Amino acid sequence: MSYPVDPEYLPMLGFLPRLDVSDAEAARALVRSMSAEDPMAAVPADISVERRTAPAADGSDIEVVVFRPERRIEQPLPGIAYFHGGGFVFGDAGTDVRVPSALAADLGAVVVSVNYRLAPEYPFPTAFNDCFAALTWLAGDNDLGIDPARIVVAGISAGAGLAAAVALAAREIGGPALCFQALDSPVLDDRLLTASATEYTDSPLWNRQNSIDSWCHYLGVDADRHRTSHYAAPARARDLAGLPPTYIAVSSFDPLRDEGIDYAQRLTRAGVPTELQLFPGTFHGSSGVFPQAAISRRINAEYTAAIRRALNSSATSTTLTSENHAESL
Repeated sequence: MSYPVDPEYLPMLGFLPRLDVSDAEAARALVRSMSAEDPMAAVPADISVERRTAPAADGSDIEVVVFRPERRIEQPLPGIAYFHGGGFVFGDAGTDVRVPSALAADLGAVVVSVNYRLAPEYPFPTAFNDCFAALTWLAGDNDLGIDPARIVVAGISAGAGLAAAVALAAREIGGPALCFQALDSPVLDDRLLTASATEYTDSPLWNRQNSIDSWCHYLGVDADRHRTSHYAAPARARDLAGLPPTYIAVSSFDPLRDEGIDYAQRLTRAGVPTELQLFPGTFHGSSGVFPQAAISRRINAEYTAAIRRALNSSATSTTLTSENHAESL
């Protein structure tokens, strides 16, 4: 099947490798080679990069990469917990630096990118636990200088699914208060029953079989899918009320498209302020592999702008609350 992708993508599609997630090690090697050839992966000059560790739930250490503006305009700064993509199987915070470092530069925020452990070596709930532990560390680590009223969870693909899961957990088990969740092409539903999940069997970069293999790695081949946790697949959550305001971006030729749209609709019905963007002519990960294209720049700009609006709104609300409190004294 041919897909009417954005015209700027067409000349580059022939150079796009075929990703096969069934072999985790081969997929990791392919993605590492693609990352090494990324001409736009440089960290902005005014952003410092520091590798640190956060304590995991099992007593081990989670590697995190902290991106921080070197010139601090204000103190404390907004904090963003960022989770990279990779189908739960590949990717790492040390090389996936373009988006989190750009967010730090564009938003004047401290961005903590989490190097959660990968499946199949570490199946669910390890990655989820790592991400939730890192968020808790981010919110409680005073030397990061983060404003507790302006904490965002963000991610792409599997990382966006992890961000959604962490937001659910923060609501349910008393985690840090979140002012926003920004979900780019989120992995949300292991059932893969939507029209897009069924139809896109040969879509560029990511297809139905990759989705199937990804979930098998993450949940385990023998997992009882009737009992899948909503912390693994957030679409399984029955109640979405009380979650933070949300931005969801989906691509038109993506097996994950419809589960993102469904989640946005359910959030809206639950009373959660939600913005949904569907970008025509795009496919899963297209803005990452072809970041120079105009539609890719628009995807990244809209994502950043949504977080900026949320941070500005939270800052205004905090100022008004402080002023009202002062007046009442």
